[in-house]
Amino acid sequence: MRSDLVLDCRGWLTPTKNISLKPSPNFDDRPCNLDPYLLVIHNISLPPGQFGGPYISDFFQNKLDTSLHAWFENIAELKVSAHFLIDRNGHITQFVSTNKRAWHAGVSSFNDKNHCNDFSIGIELEGTDNIPYTHMQYSVLAALTHAIRQKHNLTAVQGHEHIAPQRKTDPGPAFDWPRYITDAKLWELNCP
Repeated sequence: MRSDLVLDCRGWLTPTKNISLKPSPNFDDRPCNLDPYLLVIHNISLPPGQFGGPYISDFFQNKLDTSLHAWFENIAELKVSAHFLIDRNGHITQFVSTNKRAWHAGVSSFNDKNHCNDFSIGIELEGTDNIPYTHMQYSVLAALTHAIRQKHNLTAVQGHEHIAPQRKTDPGPAFDWPRYITDAKLWELNCP
């Protein structure tokens, strides 16, 4: 597992060749400076089922050019973000400080608490529910999880499908939860 990933006191990773910072305007303050304790795993691909390109970053930064693909009209008005995106090659893009509330979970609930954005950190994996994620994504996800745990007192990791089961299916059946739990050493946390 990589050990070079560290979140600074402001909740940002240090930019490197494999880490980009692309701040999103889609965030706000957590209630009462609440420290996040839930990590939420998502997937995303834009256009759906296609990988690569700038579209996810553009979407999270409200810069998506809807003329480039007809499907983009479906999401043109949405204002969303995640804290992190891990692409198919293991490159990390950070959009929101972990100290702030990213807009990734939507209508959601965990342990009878609604509004999971208030107390969670969201990681998007470039992928779909049914296409296997890459070895690099699992490796980087484990390292990023470790870095987050060094700064925040995580007690649980869930998929978007677990906190919004009537609306969401990601990261889906292609995500290997046992592999991730083992790689990231999450045995004591509340995981699916």
